[in-house]
Amino acid sequence: MFTHAFLGSNDLGRSRKFYDAVMGVLGYANVMPDEAGFLMYAGPNGNLMIGPPLDGQSATHGNGSTLGFAAKDDETVDAWHAAGVEAGGTCDGPPGPRERAPNNSRGAYLRDPDGNKICTFHISA
Repeated sequence: MFTHAFLGSNDLGRSRKFYDAVMGVLGYANVMPDEAGFLMYAGPNGNLMIGPPLDGQSATHGNGSTLGFAAKDDETVDAWHAAGVEAGGTCDGPPGPRERAPNNSRGAYLRDPDGNKICTFHISA
């Protein structure tokens, strides 16, 4: 359905530290060189890009917006959340079962250093 998602950043170095940590836990690495001016974590079904807004204005987070990632198991959800907090993110919901998720699947939520809300879930069968 999606080709990519782009999240704005006001400090690419700070974002690199955070996203290298959380995306690394999920098995993805930044594929863009430093001089590109943005980050890209390439996946088999789409890419996550992080960088300064193209209009030159400051990046702001979207209220009510969340970008979710799939985790292979419950332990990966826990490791992802811990890596994000350690790398400068803010907990926006600790790892645990989520009542609104299919089968009370385990998920966790973070805010990146620019306030963007992201999460990861291991969807239980």
